[in-house]
Amino acid sequence: MQHGVKTITIDRIVKELRTSKRTIYSHFEDKVTLLLACLDVYNSKVRAENEQVIKTADNVIEAMGHLHQKIVRRSHQINPNFFGDIINYYPGLLNESYKRNGNYAHQQLIGLAKAGIKDGIFEKDMDVEVVGKTVLKLLKLLKDNELFPVTEFSKERLTFGIMVPYLRGLCTEKGIKLLEIQKELFIVHI
Repeated sequence: MQHGVKTITIDRIVKELRTSKRTIYSHFEDKVTLLLACLDVYNSKVRAENEQVIKTADNVIEAMGHLHQKIVRRSHQINPNFFGDIINYYPGLLNESYKRNGNYAHQQLIGLAKAGIKDGIFEKDMDVEVVGKTVLKLLKLLKDNELFPVTEFSKERLTFGIMVPYLRGLCTEKGIKLLEIQKELFIVHI
């Protein structure tokens, strides 16, 4: 995640770990298997972090604000080439890893949507499946540096131009009031 995938070779891994190729290949069939295992570890960590945020939040707006902060911070900690390299050189691997981990982000968003409906924060006629998938796509859109070059579009500008208005559209009056009170949670200081 620090250097991107293309620049990391098995030889470099062996040197970094001070081990042998034989040891690496006794655990992993090839670089793809190793990369998939690394993605599984990463997804497992993110899933646990998200669950902790959701569990400790006072309401779904607070949870979504904290989750948004974590997502934006993670995107700044990972080499921009990392996911691009996987997409270009290992097509389908990201989706495979995500599916292996139970499509957790989508499931967590559905859980938040249902809790928000139950608590009167989101409109009760909301289609939680559609909303879950839409929010995931909007989060990917926030990271699209070709469409939104970082020199012109700050993460804050994108958040308040894309995510917050979408979220506001899902809210009841109670939810809109909470969103206004907790709007600062969607500002990420890096």
